[in-house]
Amino acid sequence: MIAFVSRRIAQSFVLVLIVLTITFFLLKLAPGDPMARYYHPDIAPETVELMRERLGLDRPLHEQYARWIWSFIKGDFGVSLAYDTPVSSLLADAIPNTLRLTVAALLLHILVGVALGIASAARRYSLFDRINTVAALFVYSIPSFWLALMLILLFSLRLGILPSSHMQSIGAEEMGWFSLFVDRLKHLIMPTFVLGIASAASTARYMRGSMIDVLREDYIRTARAKGLPEGAVMIKHAFKNAALPIVTITGLSLPFLLGGAVVIEKIFSWPGMGRLAVDAIYARDYPIVLAVNFVVACMVIAGNLLADIGYALLDPRVTVTGRRS
Repeated sequence: MIAFVSRRIAQSFVLVLIVLTITFFLLKLAPGDPMARYYHPDIAPETVELMRERLGLDRPLHEQYARWIWSFIKGDFGVSLAYDTPVSSLLADAIPNTLRLTVAALLLHILVGVALGIASAARRYSLFDRINTVAALFVYSIPSFWLALMLILLFSLRLGILPSSHMQSIGAEEMGWFSLFVDRLKHLIMPTFVLGIASAASTARYMRGSMIDVLREDYIRTARAKGLPEGAVMIKHAFKNAALPIVTITGLSLPFLLGGAVVIEKIFSWPGMGRLAVDAIYARDYPIVLAVNFVVACMVIAGNLLADIGYALLDPRVTVTGRRS
């Protein structure tokens, strides 16, 4: 296991380097000049060129890349061109907020998806199963930005029961701890639902198929023949074996959740990495964009690594070398 984890960590470092390299050169080849914000009649061209030289943007592309990679290795993400603030401090504020939203959506995706999948498998080909199937396909096909706007229109503008944006209300710091908790929970409901419901629908379909396959196995018929309650058969015997693919699906869903967070955070004005990255792209703030890509790549790769390790630990038929015993 140690050799497997070490090998995967080494592969992860290489993959992160590839992702960062591609991102760097794509940003450099994109149209626009990061110094365009300083093109103003009141600012002398010589001053703009001095700033370009101070930031190293006047150097050849390969030198900029080498300096940037070395800075990242040292843990220096540079200074934001738009905010004139160390990127690390901006990330320190944004990462916890993105994690709060992503973890909540991940829990929704697992709990709701698994529960609906088990219920559909237990009542397969029934009216409930058919309704669940149609609803899952419908939800999965809805664009997340459209769903977010419709929820804001309904629950914020029409009914007025949920806040439409931000992570907490103005002046929330003056509330008591319980009132602050409830206020933040209300702000979290709609972004979490929009971000996690499509993944929950997909997980429900995978869980249903996996459960139906397991329920056809001989040991399930044996458990029923022994007189075990149907609930014990479904949870103790069927779910334990049917849930293995969900571990892999959870790891694969991380890129979609983090990628979807970019759109959701912008729509709901959620102060996370996605919103920070979108604003940085508009402002041609390359240090922030590169740093956010680095953090997201690390999160996705770490999530998939944990999913692989978890699958190897849960399924005794799979060895860490990838061979089945």
